Amino acid sequence: MPLYRVTLAYDGTDFRGWQLQRPGGPAAAGARTVQGVLEEALARSAGGTRGPVASAGRTDTGVHALGQVAAFELVPPLEAEELSRALNGLLPGDVRVLAAEVALPGFHPRRSAVSKLYRYELDCGGVQLPQRRRFAGFVPGPLDEAAVHATASLYLGRRDFASLASAGGSAKTTVRTVLRSEAAFLGRTLVYEVEADGFLRKMVRSMVGGLIAAGRGALRPGDLAHALDARDRRAWPAPAPPSGLTLVRVDYPPASPMLG
Repeated sequence: MPLYRVTLAYDGTDFRGWQLQRPGGPAAAGARTVQGVLEEALARSAGGTRGPVASAGRTDTGVHALGQVAAFELVPPLEAEELSRALNGLLPGDVRVLAAEVALPGFHPRRSAVSKLYRYELDCGGVQLPQRRRFAGFVPGPLDEAAVHATASLYLGRRDFASLASAGGSAKTTVRTVLRSEAAFLGRTLVYEVEADGFLRKMVRSMVGGLIAAGRGALRPGDLAHALDARDRRAWPAPAPPSGLTLVRVDYPPASPMLG
């Protein structure tokens, strides 16, 4: 069967994350997920046959995507452009297929990836506009920019991020390599971008939680450095809300087994 790769964008506000809730699992009844609506659309386009869909990352409840990557087999086969049109005609308005391609056997959206880029937007001070509440976190006052930048630099490199891992993840190791960790202040909004070879459950939101703690003066960057080295989740600040987080892009090797 042909293997397809699609790039998806979605507003995660009204989804209980990416992952399909299996019968009998927690919150399975009535849980709306991105994987679930995509598999339903694929089943309708394939005449009722529903198959599994793999993704580059299992975004949590309320987390958005501009460049989520998913892969699946489909029978009968469709041209990539026809597949995009068919799915976008069947998917709800808060999910869209941006691109579709045919992949060679062996491609997997998570295992074949070399890095992922996430962005978090945090409105600081003043009154948050109602239109922003779906796509940005919020703190009631300004943050110390120097402390935020110093904390962002702590995350760079290869290290054990056990202190930032939330319960419920299935990762075999908590060691990750952070390639980029950059904070920028645009007016009253903090925009934080982080790229790594992989992320633990709620890891980016925990990184932002550290930025907030340092920026508000609750902890110094040095305190957070010690907490990071402790490899103990109890030593780390709470994760930031999911609303500000977006999966921006997933990168693959140039020789990734794709067909045009």
